[in-house]
Amino acid sequence: MNRGIVVVGTSYDTPEFAVDCLKLWLNEIGWNTYPHMSKLLLLCDSGGSNGYRPRVWKYNLYKQIAQPYGIDVTVCHYPPGASKWNPVEHRLFSFISMEWAGYPLRSLDLMLEYIRGTTTKTGLQVLAFHNNHFKEISIKRHEILPNWNYTITPN
Repeated sequence: MNRGIVVVGTSYDTPEFAVDCLKLWLNEIGWNTYPHMSKLLLLCDSGGSNGYRPRVWKYNLYKQIAQPYGIDVTVCHYPPGASKWNPVEHRLFSFISMEWAGYPLRSLDLMLEYIRGTTTKTGLQVLAFHNNHFKEISIKRHEILPNWNYTITPN
C-alpha cells in the first residue's frame, strides 16, 4: 500500500493536536485497515511539545489512545538532528513540498488541495484531512472583550 495521510489544523497546542490527529486516523482509517490492531508505533522528533521530555504528550497518549482503544502505544523518538532519517520525510513530505513549490498557500483549502494532489511514479496517493473540531463547539462571544469572554453551551 503506497498511501500517506496528512492531517492539517491550526492548533498551537502540539501534544493535544497530535493526539487528536491520531484519534482521527484511528477512527477514519486505522480500524478499517487494521481491524485487529493491538499495537501502534509512532516515530517522532525528539524536541518540541511532543518530544521525549514533555509529560503532557505521554499523558494524552495514555488517556486518549491507549486506555480508550485498548492498544499499546510505542513511541520511538529520533535523536536531535536525526529526524531527517524518518522515512515519512523522504516518502511523503518531500513530494508534498514539490507539489506546492512556488505557490502561495493562502488558505487551508488550497493547502489540502495541493496535499491531495501529490503523487509519485510509484503510485503514492495522499489523503488529507482538516482537523477542525472547533466548529462543533456552540460558542457565543460576549460584546465586551469577545476573545476573553464567551459562553459555551451544549449542542
